[in-house]
Amino acid sequence: MDIAVYSTKSYDRQFMDTAVGKGHKLHYLEARLTSDTAVLARGSDAVCVFVNDQVNEAVLKEFKVLGVRLVALRAAGYNNVDLDAAKRQEITIARVPAYSPEAVAEHASALILSLNRNIHRAYARVREGNFALEGLLGFNLQGCTVGIVGTGRIGASLARIMKGYGCRVLAYDINPDSACVSFGVTYLALGELLAASDIVSLHCPLTPQTRHLIDAAAIEKMKHGAMLINTSRGAIIDTLAVVNGIKTGVIGHLGLDVYEEEAALFFEDKSDEVIGDDVFERLLTFPNVLVTGHQGFFTSDALAAIAETTIANMTSFEKSGRALHEVT
Repeated sequence: MDIAVYSTKSYDRQFMDTAVGKGHKLHYLEARLTSDTAVLARGSDAVCVFVNDQVNEAVLKEFKVLGVRLVALRAAGYNNVDLDAAKRQEITIARVPAYSPEAVAEHASALILSLNRNIHRAYARVREGNFALEGLLGFNLQGCTVGIVGTGRIGASLARIMKGYGCRVLAYDINPDSACVSFGVTYLALGELLAASDIVSLHCPLTPQTRHLIDAAAIEKMKHGAMLINTSRGAIIDTLAVVNGIKTGVIGHLGLDVYEEEAALFFEDKSDEVIGDDVFERLLTFPNVLVTGHQGFFTSDALAAIAETTIANMTSFEKSGRALHEVT
């Protein structure tokens, strides 16, 4: 098939080229998919998109006119896709349900360690010849209570990591995982988890039910000075409420790999520009906040698995009319 691949970087091309071999014909596009750039898929049987590409009704209508029959996501989440519109346009949506949950879980644990021991601040100090330890005091993870919201593959992986540090691990999920229970995870209601946890890490998909799951009311329930980590989707938290939580001291540390308005920022070099997002800029002023640019998935293992599964979805669709991992 001829496939238009949106939002591509050099690393996408490297791993996709390896996975595709001499199969499909990939047309790499640097542009992010919007209603204005959908026309770039002209002549393609399928398109391949990433997390901040817009697969809305206007885009899907344009794809229908262009003859696009498949949208393959290079991601597990599909909150950027209008599934009802896809059904109306008879366009199949496929995803990568699991590529390397350990990659994201390990990144979450890296944020926890870095914030706790102030590694980001120590790094900057030492490079300036400042070896003072004032302001860098951390705490032992052993014996801490970690609350994990969402125990799918990523959340379960983080639970195992934190158990390895000697933490007490709590969890909240509408579908508790018996495997997590078997290695010592205790499931609680969300409010109970927030009240009991020294560290709260979010690992749930973005749905209408989870949008702003961590809002002002939820933050009021948190243990004073708790650490909040989000490596799932930015809109799981109400950013303005979190900013206020930092100012009042309820949130003692904040680690973000995602941001609810990240589409205008992440995956691009903005170092020579003035960033006009005042909320994001406010976050960066706090010494107890660490933000990374949606790189939790960014390991060679994960990128290889994403590319291989994406190509497998395309090949299956070409041969049978059904992708391996369709979103229904």
